[in-house]
Amino acid sequence: MKIASFFSGGGGLDKGFEKAGFHTLWANEYDRTIWDTFQTNFPNTILDKRSITAISSGDIPDVDGIIGGPPCQSWSAAGSQRGIDDKRGKLFFDYIRILKTKQPKFFLAENVAGILQPKHVLAFANIIQAFQEAGYTLSYKLLNANNYDVPQDRLRVIIIGYRCDLGKKFEFPASQNYKPVLKDAISDLPLATPAKEANKTNEVLETLNHEYMTGGFSTIFMSRNRVRAWHEPSFTIQASGRHAPLHPQAPKMELVGQDKRIFVAGKEDLYRRLSVRECARIQTFPDDFIFKYQNINDGYKMVGNAVPVNFAYHLAKKIYDDLVVN
Repeated sequence: MKIASFFSGGGGLDKGFEKAGFHTLWANEYDRTIWDTFQTNFPNTILDKRSITAISSGDIPDVDGIIGGPPCQSWSAAGSQRGIDDKRGKLFFDYIRILKTKQPKFFLAENVAGILQPKHVLAFANIIQAFQEAGYTLSYKLLNANNYDVPQDRLRVIIIGYRCDLGKKFEFPASQNYKPVLKDAISDLPLATPAKEANKTNEVLETLNHEYMTGGFSTIFMSRNRVRAWHEPSFTIQASGRHAPLHPQAPKMELVGQDKRIFVAGKEDLYRRLSVRECARIQTFPDDFIFKYQNINDGYKMVGNAVPVNFAYHLAKKIYDDLVVN
């Protein structure tokens, strides 16, 4: 089955769908720092580099489905939380505009848990109504990626619609019995390399992208524990190197005051941020997936903004079974 991808980023959602038997025929990504990565890993996909606001349905080839996660900063608990009042929040409606005129068999939209907060209840209801009015039977749910072969706690809202004339409704797949942890994901990796001066990439590394951001930690970062143990799933991988979780080789941070933690005395050298490759492993990208960047934070951004590959795969496989197999 052929799909079109919006807000494609580094391609985690696309990679998961590819693994389930789909082909991304056409993709859209506006951020120029991502283009090289996407084109390197998806050489057979047409990449449209314009803003979605400038794209019409006629620009997109005929496909069976449309996938994408409109920018989530507007809805994030860590962001402004302005939701639909933010121009990025309004991009949901450009996604729906194209869906309505293109009328593929299905769509998938992904966003942060913050979109379900009480302050956004009306905006979210309007989004759901707009998807329904576009001609789709909807299913949506808050899911933790850790239940779908992803070694991190990552809560995301997934909205999936099947075109009404198909007479089908998506049912979310059951959680997997085993919940992977950090040891499963990164324990076999060799020692990571610190980034070069000004957090520039080392470029040539024996293990691709296995380098980590250096520099101090903000008071916000030090306000809570940032270390998960080997036997636990990772904290959510974020789209910023400065907020990357710390490697599980270090002991958990000590609480010394309200919203204030410190590194355990005598163990300070063990506290480092996870590398870009470690974050990619936790996001379940394969090791041959190459992230291209000069500034290491751009690597963290691409990895952290992505939908985990395995999470996407489980959703995509259910869609494929519904629309192709059955």
